[in-house]
Amino acid sequence: MAITLKNKSELQKMRRAGRIVGDCHCLLREAIRPGITTAALDKLVHTYITQQNGIPSFLGYPGPTPYPAATCISVNEEVVHGIPGSRLLQEGDIVSVDIGVIWQGYHGDSAWSYPVGAIDLKARQLLETTEQTLYHALTFAQVGGRLGDISHSIQHFAESHGLSVVRKYTSHGIGKSLHEEPEIRNYGRAGRGVRLREGMTLAIEPIVTQGSHAVRECDDGWTAVTVDGTLAAHFEHTIAITEDNGPEVLTRQDKLSTHE
Repeated sequence: MAITLKNKSELQKMRRAGRIVGDCHCLLREAIRPGITTAALDKLVHTYITQQNGIPSFLGYPGPTPYPAATCISVNEEVVHGIPGSRLLQEGDIVSVDIGVIWQGYHGDSAWSYPVGAIDLKARQLLETTEQTLYHALTFAQVGGRLGDISHSIQHFAESHGLSVVRKYTSHGIGKSLHEEPEIRNYGRAGRGVRLREGMTLAIEPIVTQGSHAVRECDDGWTAVTVDGTLAAHFEHTIAITEDNGPEVLTRQDKLSTHE
């Protein structure tokens, strides 16, 4: 398993990529509302990324066909890789937006799930618990720990709240490539797998459903949905493993930043 450890210069580029991603999510938080199309959200993100001299990581990504957009936007029972288009968001929907940015050859990657207007209690609990699952998992991203500690923490936290973790899609390493080694399952046993070292950069992304973890791909070759039609949520941060400060979140969403 070839895992690349990032030096200070590389981490600085990933911080910039991650900050652009975080800024996009700040913009989306204000833009998502009933009546807006997923294509309009994608245009907002694409425009901002290019204004910051970044490159959308997902646009043209190889698959059944090259991925056609800057974002993956998945609504309700859509799990991941939803293609933006003419769909109008409706009051009560939940929408997950996954964004990747390349800055000077290095990637940042973060997904977030949002309510569209007022949503019901069960949908809100799904969003809150999945976000909590992400932050719980990050506490295990420590030098000397193992990949399995992160995997187990995701599964245990989500399942202890009556939810299911999608198993088909994984967390992953990230850096010069959007998907690098190691692959990090979102389920498994603690104490297993590669030891975590300073300079490792990971995209941790629990994908959680209200019902079964089973998913299927749609005819477009990209969009995945829950088999049982229940709602899915997706939260992701890119992090760097550090010796002194634990996991550094590179895709923070504090507030819209000002880039020089």
